Amino acid sequence: METVKNPVIAIGLDAAEPSLLEKWMSQGYLKTLSRLRQQGVYGRLQNFRDSNVETAWTTFATGCSPQKTGLWAHMGLREGTYNFETRAAYDFQEYPPFYALGEDYRVATFDVPQVRLTDKINGLQVAAWGAHSPQVESGSLPESLFQELIDKHGASPALHKDYAVCLDLKSTLKVAERLHTGIARRSATCQDLLTRETWDLFLTVFNDSHSGGHLFWQLSQPDHPLYEALRQRVSHDPLLEIYQAMDRAIGEILTKAPDNADVVIFSAHGMGPATIDLPSFVFLPEFLYRFSFPGKWGLGYGKTSDPLPPPITKMKGNWWERHLWGTKYDPNPIRRFLRRETPSRLFKVIEPLLDSTQESDLISPFQLARQGERVIPWNPAQWYKLMWPSMKAFALPSFAEGYIRINLQGREPQGIVPPSDYHALCDELCQKLYALKDARKGIPMVKRIVRTRQDPNQRDPKLPDADLIVVWQEDYATDVMDSPDYGRFGPLPPYRAGSHRPEGFILACGSGIEPGSSLSAGHVLDLAPTFLTLMGAPIPEHLEGKPLPLRMSQPVDYVAKT
Repeated sequence: METVKNPVIAIGLDAAEPSLLEKWMSQGYLKTLSRLRQQGVYGRLQNFRDSNVETAWTTFATGCSPQKTGLWAHMGLREGTYNFETRAAYDFQEYPPFYALGEDYRVATFDVPQVRLTDKINGLQVAAWGAHSPQVESGSLPESLFQELIDKHGASPALHKDYAVCLDLKSTLKVAERLHTGIARRSATCQDLLTRETWDLFLTVFNDSHSGGHLFWQLSQPDHPLYEALRQRVSHDPLLEIYQAMDRAIGEILTKAPDNADVVIFSAHGMGPATIDLPSFVFLPEFLYRFSFPGKWGLGYGKTSDPLPPPITKMKGNWWERHLWGTKYDPNPIRRFLRRETPSRLFKVIEPLLDSTQESDLISPFQLARQGERVIPWNPAQWYKLMWPSMKAFALPSFAEGYIRINLQGREPQGIVPPSDYHALCDELCQKLYALKDARKGIPMVKRIVRTRQDPNQRDPKLPDADLIVVWQEDYATDVMDSPDYGRFGPLPPYRAGSHRPEGFILACGSGIEPGSSLSAGHVLDLAPTFLTLMGAPIPEHLEGKPLPLRMSQPVDYVAKT
């Protein structure tokens, strides 16, 4: 039987949360997606539960797990130092994008996050037009195309400008305006590209559900602890409006799709209330500081016996780093007061004097910036870096799960932990980490801990920098944590409102796909072979997933992954 080969139009909704999508489709808010759902098949997709945050688009593009690619994060330790560096996107040398199919297939990709341009694609490519955290430079093949499209349809005003602290509603809502402008311009650009020829695969990814989830969850979803306090300050649901704008844009784009096209809408992971940021940014680095230096405190110290104040809804000086640095413990009560209470304008003048010391100590984000630190100086994990050589274990800066590096002799330049003590130290850390609890709900903070090395001397370059990966609970956006060993951490103000969840989705309609049908299981690894099957293209042996049974005549051959 001859393989069906229709054009494939694939539209990603970066980090779109399937539970929101399902709710808003059922309520009639997403008319285009509701229509496609009625015409086709829908199902949720699993992603890796301990490594999906920074790896989702590499997993999608290569069809390979982090264990296979070695891409765990876009930042990491520089070998043989305590310095942190930006690594940016995977290089795709060993495992190219699945759609790099050579001369036999015409492919157009527009703004796929964290995927590099390659000469192995017969067609056109545009990178870093508006993607959230694109991890590549803006550009295109052919080279002139990027500027041509911007001159004709406009640039995305949200590129590298889709960040704000979620308590700063003024700045947050300004980002919403940029996202709406970007959605309209993406729609126009994609319609243009679709009319230039009939592509075997046309692929674009909306960044707006990703940025919007980080920024607007507290203004949209009642499961966020600050919803009741902050929702009343705005007249609308900005996250719903972003989803509706994407829905309308998808409808516009599909008016230019060939009549026989197979259409796939998908996300590689999802979103929920922010259960990662404070634990990975602040609580874990501070926990390891207190573990290494008993009786000392860095940031956010409190006693577990103290009454719990309400969650913070306003930052000192409306400045997140300033607020956190104001919680730095100082035995000098005058310095402690000035660091916490000085008005922002005056604080900028006196801060260098407050924090000038010859002793090894935390380094302020302001001093890091003055020294030219380019790798997220605002992230509190970096503020402990001067102490890393003296600590048994330290937290690596992370936008994802908690990453713990053991300060190992023979590996770290000033390692203090003998390899013979490695497993015992990991055991001790795990025991103390599992004892951590959210101070408001009493629930355990840690869901599980992944040990990445059986032998402390393993040097496989595909292993993550972390020796322990801490997977946090996902039930509640914690702002204050208690330890039976090291006291209270916080309360502290949140940075982002939303953080990632390991479920995405797929929605597909086209030839041979049963209207209104459902998929019972699937994994993000399955997207690459599924697209290739729809295209009638060969599936490389290195892909780890299997084609999803979208068509009625397609055999079911699926094994669940974790």
